[in-house]
Amino acid sequence: MPAIVLVGAQWGDEGKGKATDLLGGRVDYVVRYQGGNNAGHTVVIGDQKFALHLLPSGILTPSVVPVIGNGVVIDPSVLLDEIAGLNGRGIDTSKLVISANAHLITPYHVTLDKVTERFLGKAKIGTTGRGIGPAYGDKIARIGIRVQDLFDPSILRQKVEGALAGKNQTLVKVFNRRALDSDAICEQLLAYAEILRPYVADTSLLLNSALDEGKVVLLEGGQGTLLDVDHGTYPFVTSSNPTAGGASTGSGIGPTRITRVVGILKAYTTRVGSGPFPTELLDDDGERLRVIGGERGVTTGRPRRCGWFDAPIARFASRVNGLTDIFLTKLDVLSEWETIPVCVAYDVDGLRHDEIPMTQTGFHHAKPVYEYLPGWQEDISGARTLADLPPRAREYVAFLESVSGTRISAIGVGQDRDATISVHDLIG
Repeated sequence: MPAIVLVGAQWGDEGKGKATDLLGGRVDYVVRYQGGNNAGHTVVIGDQKFALHLLPSGILTPSVVPVIGNGVVIDPSVLLDEIAGLNGRGIDTSKLVISANAHLITPYHVTLDKVTERFLGKAKIGTTGRGIGPAYGDKIARIGIRVQDLFDPSILRQKVEGALAGKNQTLVKVFNRRALDSDAICEQLLAYAEILRPYVADTSLLLNSALDEGKVVLLEGGQGTLLDVDHGTYPFVTSSNPTAGGASTGSGIGPTRITRVVGILKAYTTRVGSGPFPTELLDDDGERLRVIGGERGVTTGRPRRCGWFDAPIARFASRVNGLTDIFLTKLDVLSEWETIPVCVAYDVDGLRHDEIPMTQTGFHHAKPVYEYLPGWQEDISGARTLADLPPRAREYVAFLESVSGTRISAIGVGQDRDATISVHDLIG
């Protein structure tokens, strides 16, 4: 049976939670494969809204086993608060499984993230200050703390002391901050051991066994393609690989077992944080998109930067992820506009670029080349089939499909769980 990847095809916040939740009743496992609590998914069920940060969206579907894969970095206090919050709202979290190989975000990662960002001043990257980058940095430097280390106090202490030997020098001598106490940090981390123990497993073995048994596994990334540390708008990126390739390394499922890659694209474009954004609107249209679309970060609450749909980004995401399908979200947000621009290429110093420029400098200088489509100016939130959409809305969807290079298989027309048009089956 298939392993299916859902990946953000812009800068994140595209509506992956809605897509995951839509498929949740037809899959057996939903896996979060990278990122930390710097990302979030919003899922609306009836009159209830759920904001998820570390937990996979599938946790809201009783029949699904939600999994936090080895590629995720976990702040234990945030995870337990999120579990408690869902339990308090009547959501069963007992099926949650956490990889023993996932890395932990410690208090010193959060401290270093915040002081480093302040130190950078105008050159700051725009991190959430939650310790994600420093935790991934320690993972690559081979001084990270893993979930399994909580169950061996001796190893945990050795690792914390080894990590703090250098970090305290940086805090004291570079940032003029007080040194952190390794004993206090170990005590804090060890307090989570017995609480987390029932959730922890060899998730790679679990997921591959599930596929062998004919189960359907859905892998969901946080953030989006343009925030990928390798393929995104570096250095204004996250510290992991949200692209489809990261789904294999972050879950322990081999790439040959992945049969479908679904890219989530908004019908316009948003991003949070610093960095280039060719179609960004700093006018009334940008504010209207922000207000109508409810464009604030799920995790941070920061207002999102808003702009028109960017076809070169969609083509790039199709290429680097190997997209088989697109789930187009928030089409309803555009219903007020008489004319809707779509960026089909860039002008970089007088030269047309149909693809994203190769260099950071070129992308910073890119100016959008627009084509203009007529709007439909009517409520489409009740549409449940393609035929229910006004002709101009269908024309807009068809145009985005043609300039993106990948078929559009589902369309979101509202916040509610059922406010979706299915064009092609995303599983069968």
